[in-house]
Formats: sequence, structure tokens, C-alpha cells
Amino acid sequence: MKTDVLFQGFLQAFMWFWAIVILYPLIYVFSASFSSPHAVVSGQVWLWPVEPTFKAYEAIFNNPQIMIGFRNSLIYTALGTVISVVLTLLLAFPLSRPRFVGRGFFTWMLVFTMLFSGGLIPTYMVIKGLGMLNTWWAIVLPSALSAWNVFIARTYFKSLPEELYEASTIDGISDLGHFFRIVLPLSTPIVAVIALFSAVGLWNSYFNALIYLSNDTLFPLQIVLRNILILGNIDISMVQNFDAMVRKQGLSDLLKYAVIVVASVPVLLFYPLIQRYFVRGMMIGSIKG
Repeated sequence: MKTDVLFQGFLQAFMWFWAIVILYPLIYVFSASFSSPHAVVSGQVWLWPVEPTFKAYEAIFNNPQIMIGFRNSLIYTALGTVISVVLTLLLAFPLSRPRFVGRGFFTWMLVFTMLFSGGLIPTYMVIKGLGMLNTWWAIVLPSALSAWNVFIARTYFKSLPEELYEASTIDGISDLGHFFRIVLPLSTPIVAVIALFSAVGLWNSYFNALIYLSNDTLFPLQIVLRNILILGNIDISMVQNFDAMVRKQGLSDLLKYAVIVVASVPVLLFYPLIQRYFVRGMMIGSIKG
């Protein structure tokens, strides 16, 4: 019908409008990072790079502070993701089994943590008491277990056919064998979802580092990015090859754009690798139960 065609056309135009609104800032940042300092400062960049140059990226990769932050973020993300996935699966599996004694109590405890927390000062005192200040563990362990991820994984495990457990039990497989030999091989989608959530959260996290780290050699990339974008802490050696107008400003928009691109690339590369599992794992883990 004509009204249906008009409605579909309106929806497509509406979606294209918001796609442009969302994508344009990303395209602008990417283009500005490859443009000349003069073009960025004078506002000549609108869509495509103007007078393309790699000066900003040369300055970034020659700056030890940024490279140390990039290395630290990779370590925190990789180590934290592995720990988070392991702890989440090991907790979600017993909570999904009806024969697990105390399942209701532990589920209630998880829900309680979603509503209440100890607060910043008690948490800081715990981290300090455990001797984790200025260590990797201060970044990795406090966020190692998410109640939300546990519930998603538990729901996914409950969706697996009960006949699999019954058949394996007849074959003499223990509960631990159920987990490693039956559940894990069938849980690639939910593992991918949890890994994505954990990795993105750790990569973008800066608050724990801001509170628990004072040694700049342990700062993640997001702290370095914050210092550049918000506090304006840009080493003058990073811009020594740029023109006088950019150096005179004290802040280089070109470097800011380039740092944003460098900080965003790992996440943009990581997501396509698990995209095929994401929808399936998220839908099953959040709807069935």
C-alpha cells in the first residue's frame, strides 16, 4: 500500500539521518588526525583530510608516555578479560543447575551487589589493605566479576537441553566434566559476549587507575588520553616539528584527534572478530530462562 511505502521511506530517511549524525563526528576526528596542523587550526577540515600528513601519528608513536599507556591498557584488558570470563563462567554454571544447594542465597547476594555497594572510601581501604595500590591487580581484580554477566551466562546455561546432562550422567561424567566437556564447547557465543563486555569495559576504564595508581609508568592509555584532552598536558616535544602557530597554542587539536583514533582502533578491530557470536549469545542469554 502507498501508506506502507511512505512509512518505510520515512523510517529509512530517519535512520540515515541519525546514522550521519553519529558517524560524522567519528569521520571528522579521523580526517582531522591525518590533516596538516594549519588546516586543523584554521577550520578547513570538514569531511576529508586536508593536506594529508602523518606528523601527529609520528609524534604519538615517538612519545614514550603514550606508548607505555597503550602497552599497559593491552595488558590490563587481556589479563582482566581472561580472569573475568573464567570467574563468570565458574559462578554461572552452578547457579544454573537446579540441584545446587544454596542457589537462591547466592543469587540473592549477586542481586544485592547490583543495588548496593560499599562506597569509594571502604573500597579504597580494602585495596590498600590488600597491598594492591600501584599494581596491575588494582585495575584487574575490582572489576573482575560482573553480576550482570553472571546472570546472562546463567540464563544461557539453563537454555541448554537437560537431556545432555542426563545422558552424560549415565556415562559417569561428573559435574566438573559436564562443565568442561559439554557446556564449554556449546558456549562459544556467551563466552564471546562476556569477553566483549569485559574487554571494552577494561579498555575504556580510567576511574580505577585514577584512584589506585600514582605511578605514571602504570597508567593506562585512558589516563594519558584524559590528561591530554581534559587537562591539556601535552609534552612540547610531541609538537616540536609542527609550525609555530600550533606550538604557540599550547594544545594541539591535531594530536588530540590522533590520540582518540589510536585509543579507539583496538576496540574497532576486536568487535568484528566476535560479531557473529554476539547477537546469538546475547539473545539467548537474556531472553530464555
